[in-house]
Amino acid sequence: MITITAQGKQIPALGFGTYKLKGNSGQSAIEKAIETGYRHIDTAQFYDNEADVGAAVAAGGIPREDIFITTKIWPDNAAEGKLQKSFDESLKKLKTDYVDLLLIHWPSSPAPFAEQMKALQSVQAAGKAKLIGISNFTVAQTREVVETLGAPLAANQVEYHPYLSQKPLLDYLRASGMFLTAYCPVAQGKVAKDPVIGKIANAHGKTTGQVTLRWLIQQDGVAAIPKAGSENHIRENFDIFDFTLSDDEMKQISALARPDGRIVNPVGIAPKWDKAA
Repeated sequence: MITITAQGKQIPALGFGTYKLKGNSGQSAIEKAIETGYRHIDTAQFYDNEADVGAAVAAGGIPREDIFITTKIWPDNAAEGKLQKSFDESLKKLKTDYVDLLLIHWPSSPAPFAEQMKALQSVQAAGKAKLIGISNFTVAQTREVVETLGAPLAANQVEYHPYLSQKPLLDYLRASGMFLTAYCPVAQGKVAKDPVIGKIANAHGKTTGQVTLRWLIQQDGVAAIPKAGSENHIRENFDIFDFTLSDDEMKQISALARPDGRIVNPVGIAPKWDKAA
């Protein structure tokens, strides 16, 4: 397993995304992921599956300290007081006393950033979140909370795949000692038909999805959280540690980025995104 170091903590670079994995089938998929070897599980209040994640982790038999759990505060719950209360509910559902990383899910809360960061830090100070961070924040927004407000953030979780460059944000995060967690890492399956990635995949005897995930976690300070429901897909996504992409292959995949590559852009919630590099 490749790991990322942030504020003295080790984070598995390959995680398991759980969006839309709910109920018995969702819990079963998460249990299978843990059995396969995933030690980084990502959830959120909005996913309505924190209880399923908690049940799966409890059933997995792996010591709690060996699994890195991330959850995210929904913007409606990001205000001082409401954040702490909603997060306590999340902890009960997750059947744990703490999470390893707690994020603000979107920068669209009516509560000022200063208030949100203060609430996040209070949770961290209480030992309920080992690391704190943000999700879907632009470079300017990240700079505001880190530099202007002085929040000791560890990560920013954003959409990142071969068709969407995140170079400006990555440059800033690396300079600030933060890491990037990539959601939607295989562009909702669009990489499957990509001839460039397909050629590289054939050369390594891997799938396009495996090559794309390898491209992500082989980058400095980048984690990826692919979602999978079937056992075969769960195992396939994890089988990316026995090969390495060359510098030229990495560049070929990075060159696929395009201005219209963004997939996730919810109206009324999404910020004014950074221009594609």
